[in-house]
Amino acid sequence: MTLLGSIELKNLSFGYVKGKEIIKNINVNIDTEAITCIVGPNGSGKTTLGKLMVGILKPGSGEIYLFGENMAKMSLGQIGKKIGYLFQNPEKQFFSNTVEDEIKFILEIKGLNKEYIEEKVKSLLNLFQLNHIRTSFPLKLSQGEKQRLALAAILANEPEYLILDEPTKGLDIGLRNSLIQILKNLYDKGIGMTVMTHDYTFINQVSDRILTMYRGEIVEDKRNEY
Repeated sequence: MTLLGSIELKNLSFGYVKGKEIIKNINVNIDTEAITCIVGPNGSGKTTLGKLMVGILKPGSGEIYLFGENMAKMSLGQIGKKIGYLFQNPEKQFFSNTVEDEIKFILEIKGLNKEYIEEKVKSLLNLFQLNHIRTSFPLKLSQGEKQRLALAAILANEPEYLILDEPTKGLDIGLRNSLIQILKNLYDKGIGMTVMTHDYTFINQVSDRILTMYRGEIVEDKRNEY
């Protein structure tokens, strides 16, 4: 039986090269109303698992169920309406020439009316403290600004869930604390998330559950008591 409030990984395996599995027979239910952190050393499979969970990669074997629906039967567009994905290097997901246009991008594709788009963009620029650089070229931003812009653009699509790969990478303490507060606010509004990270300060402040990966397997599953 599949769970409607979860992402379920069933007997999930994957390898970029046949016979060399990076993900090895993972079975886990991830509560989409919680914050789950996935930790582990470099090469343990965290990023690969995230890309499988959002449909960028297809399982070699096994199944993924998103809110009770088999992901194999869903298009990337359908998955993207439900899950927002933050790449480890956020500039990989930029398409536009200005910060403002980057946030508008998905809204204009969806054919929403101009007034709604302007209000939505204004709200996200303010939420992520980007209004002062709204006309800047995204690739010229600082790392922290890129992270915040990528998240703003993701949230413009109003996903039900987030998967974030190393969201605090390259951020100083002030920017990290600002991002943590933004994510906590999103959580309070009902948006759960899975976060791949090495940042144990971040983990201790925000996670409900911690999954530890090693060589493609989940070797520890514990609740965070903070």
